[in-house]
Formats: sequence, C-alpha cells, structure tokens
Amino acid sequence: MTTNSNNSNNFSSISTSSRSLHVQVARSIARRILSGELPQGSIVPNEMTLCEQFGVSRTALREAIKLLTSKGLLESRPKIGTKVVHRPYWNFLDAQMIEWMDGINDPEIFCSQFLGLRRAVEPEACALAAIHATQEQRDELSVIFERMVKITKNFNQEAWTEVDLNFHSLIFNATNNDFYLPFGNILSTMFKTFIMHSSKEGDVCLNEHRLIYEAIMDKDSIRARAVSADHLQPAKHRLPKTETDII
Repeated sequence: MTTNSNNSNNFSSISTSSRSLHVQVARSIARRILSGELPQGSIVPNEMTLCEQFGVSRTALREAIKLLTSKGLLESRPKIGTKVVHRPYWNFLDAQMIEWMDGINDPEIFCSQFLGLRRAVEPEACALAAIHATQEQRDELSVIFERMVKITKNFNQEAWTEVDLNFHSLIFNATNNDFYLPFGNILSTMFKTFIMHSSKEGDVCLNEHRLIYEAIMDKDSIRARAVSADHLQPAKHRLPKTETDII
C-alpha cells in the first residue's frame, strides 16, 4: 500500500479499555475521515505502519478495516491499497457512525441537516401513527405526554431530552411500518443531539407536541401530518430559515 507523509496519516497508540481494540482503531480512523483529515480518495497508511502507530495486532487492525468497509468509509483494492471512499457512499444512518461524528461538525449545521431529514419523513410518520397505532401504543404515548407536561413545570434538560426522544421514537414505532422503525431506534443518537440543541434555552414547543399527540389520539391523519410539519419549522428549533422556508 502507498503511504502519505502528512500528519493526517499519523495515529496515536490505542490505550487499553473495556471497548474492543478494533472498535477503538475504527473510531480513530473514522473520525479522521469524517473530519476531512483523511481526504476522500486518499490511500491510508499500510498495515504495518498502522499496527505500529496504534500499537495493535494485525488481527485487530484487519477487523477495524473490515468494520469501516462495512460502513462505506474504506475499500481495499489489490495493488492499490486501502482507499477512503467518496462521501456519497458513506452510511450516515449507521448508529455507530453517528456516534463517531459527535463533536466533529458544527452543531447548527448538523441539526439543520437532520431537521431536513425529519421534515421529509416525520410528518408522514405522524399520519401513519394516527391510523395504525395500537391501543397499547396510544396508551404509552399518553403516559409519555403527561411526563412532558410535568417536566416543563420544573424544567430539566436531561429529563426533557429523554422524554422528547421517547415521544418521537414511539411515533415512528407506532407507524407499524418496518421501513419507519429505524428512525425510532437507530437514529436515537441524532435525536438526542438535536433535542439538546433545540431545548437549550428551555424552549420545548410543548403546545406543538400537544397538537401532534391529540391528532394521533383522535386518529386524524391529515391533522397529524399538518401539525408535525408546523412543529418542524427551523425557527422553532433555534435554527436559521432555509431558502425553502423563505419562498
């Protein structure tokens, strides 16, 4: 494999911890890729060099490379080496990838991009939940909303982040549509980051959550879709308006 001489290819030795060595190695390499320190299309250092820099065995390194390959970050080619794949092929919806991205991007940019995804998917999830939620799921949503109301009376951001995450996760699960389920499970890390940014100053949009809750409980899919779309306006989450919002 070809090696580059710049500092982005120099890694630090991995310290021992409860986390698997290959995951630590993968995280270190991934964060260099995600931050742009290891450019798209570049060749990473060869196996011997990486083993020496990380202080790990070839087995651990190969497991790390395999993990990064499964997430679309790296690809290995004979006579070329291990190459950083171009960004469009990275699996950004992978839960581990989301964890590795933490702190790399500007929080406002991250939240704006995630809001764009939510606006494309979540209103329809609310509409489907209004139609397909089981009675058990509706009962659970009622309990969660009651907790939301209590928390706003004596606001605690950590408690609000947890209950708001539970509220939106349950809605995706209540669609009872297998293709919506990942948004209620895998994306929990993204929701937490978003909710913490949105509620930083204690503004939790309780009334908007109430309208979503009531529409779902009333089995009114049209209203559920509309109030969800209204809730997901950038200004309601401490984010700047986009060109689409201005038009």
